[in-house]
Amino acid sequence: MKFLPICAVVAAILFQSQASFADFYRTDRPDSHAPVRVMGDHLHKQGEWMTSYRYSYMFMGENRVGTDNVSDASVLRDFMITPTHMSMQMHTAGLMYAPSDDLTLSLMLPVMRKDMEHITRTGLTFRTNSEGIGDLKYAALLPVRRTDTAVWHLNIGGSAPTGSINEIDDIPLGKGKRLPYPMQLGSGTWDSQFGLTMNEQLEYFSWGAQALANIHWGHNRIGYSLGDEFQAQTWIAVPVGDELSISGRLDYRIWSNIDGNDPAQISTLVPTADPDSRGGKRIDLSIGVNLLCKSGPLQGHRFAFEIGTPVFENLDGPQLSTDWFTTVGWQKAF
Repeated sequence: MKFLPICAVVAAILFQSQASFADFYRTDRPDSHAPVRVMGDHLHKQGEWMTSYRYSYMFMGENRVGTDNVSDASVLRDFMITPTHMSMQMHTAGLMYAPSDDLTLSLMLPVMRKDMEHITRTGLTFRTNSEGIGDLKYAALLPVRRTDTAVWHLNIGGSAPTGSINEIDDIPLGKGKRLPYPMQLGSGTWDSQFGLTMNEQLEYFSWGAQALANIHWGHNRIGYSLGDEFQAQTWIAVPVGDELSISGRLDYRIWSNIDGNDPAQISTLVPTADPDSRGGKRIDLSIGVNLLCKSGPLQGHRFAFEIGTPVFENLDGPQLSTDWFTTVGWQKAF
C-alpha cells in the first residue's frame, strides 16, 4: 500500500496566513519542544544550530495474531521456530540548522542493537542479534502558518539506505545465515517522508499534533520493500515552574506488509521470515517530562524522558507484540 501525502494540499490553504517569524512563541519554556519521541516537531531561528542525543529501548514479548495473544505452542504448530521476545536499543545523534527563519534542516543517524530469543519445536532455545548503524534520516521543516499562538510546518524528508540488510548470525540450521526482516538494520531503499506538524502554546499549557507518511520506493537489492507507514499523534504538555514540564501523548500508526521477499528466508520456518506477517496497527499512550536548565553550568541544555505502552494493537501475525518502550534525550541549541 502507498499512502498518498495530503500535506501539500493542507499547506496550500494554511500558507495564505503565513507571517514573519513568531517571537510570541517562547522557546524559553520547557514545553516549547514536543515529547522526546516526537521527531521534526519544532523550528529554529535563522542561524541557529541544535545538537541532540537520544537513547531508546523497546521490549517485545508474546506473539499476537490480530488483537489476541497466542502461545508459543500455538505458533509452533505452523512453524518450526518461534520468537519468544525481542529487545531493541538505539542511540541516535541529531543535528538541526536553520539557514533562514523559513527553513530548518535536520539530520539523524541511529546506531542500534537488536536481540531476539527463539524456541524450536524440540524445545531448543537460541538467541540472534544484530548491531550497527541504521538508515540516515534527513528532513526539511518549512513553516506554512503562524498565528498569535500556533505554528504549522511541513515535514519533507526521507532516509538514505545506510543501514545493513545483510545481517547474519548462527542458528540451529547453520552458521552465518541471513537474519529475517525485523533483525535487519535498514530498509535497503531510498525512502520518503511527508508530513504536517502543529504546535500551539497557551498560557498554562501547550499542545501539538503531527501526521506523517513514510514511503519506501521500489525494492532493495535483495528483492523486497518494507511496508509503508502512516502515523498520527497528538500531545499535551503542562509547565511545572520555569524549567520543568510534564506531558502525555497519544500515537496511532498503521503499517503494511512487506512487498516482495528475501530469497534466503523460508517463510514457513519462522514467522519473522514471512513477508505477509509484518503489517499491523497500534495506538500508544506515553507520559514524559522535559527539563530546560536556566542557570548553572548546564544553562540552555534540555533533558527529556518518555515512557509508554500500547493500549491497542492489531497485528498481521503471528508477530511479536510491543510491551513497552522508553526514550531519554539531550538537546542543546546555539
